[in-house]
Amino acid sequence: MPDKIKFELEIPIHASQNFLFQYISTPDALGEWFADNVNSRGKLFTFIWDDTEEVATRISQKNNEFIRFKWEEDEGEDYYFELRIQVDDLTKDVSLIIVDFAEEDEIEESKMFWENQVAELKHAIGG
Repeated sequence: MPDKIKFELEIPIHASQNFLFQYISTPDALGEWFADNVNSRGKLFTFIWDDTEEVATRISQKNNEFIRFKWEEDEGEDYYFELRIQVDDLTKDVSLIIVDFAEEDEIEESKMFWENQVAELKHAIGG
């Protein structure tokens, strides 16, 4: 299997840190922008798009700061995806930092996927 390469996106979001955290950490809110539907049982999250189901484990979380998931298919690998909230100390501007991994020839596609999903997020929160 080809190696995956880490990439990051930083997208400004007009929302408070606490409000945004709800949207990146709760199944109901994730179902409003990231997937068609999201179910969770403990640390296991099932993300559903059309006819596709992907399972990820929440491997790390810090309230109002970040949440990190590992896809079931990446078990045993160092890959994960993370949604991190960054607040500028001076301007108090809030950004969503997305950290993910993709194969070299899929990075642009993955970035486009995230940008599309975050556009849905901004629509959902009115940001």
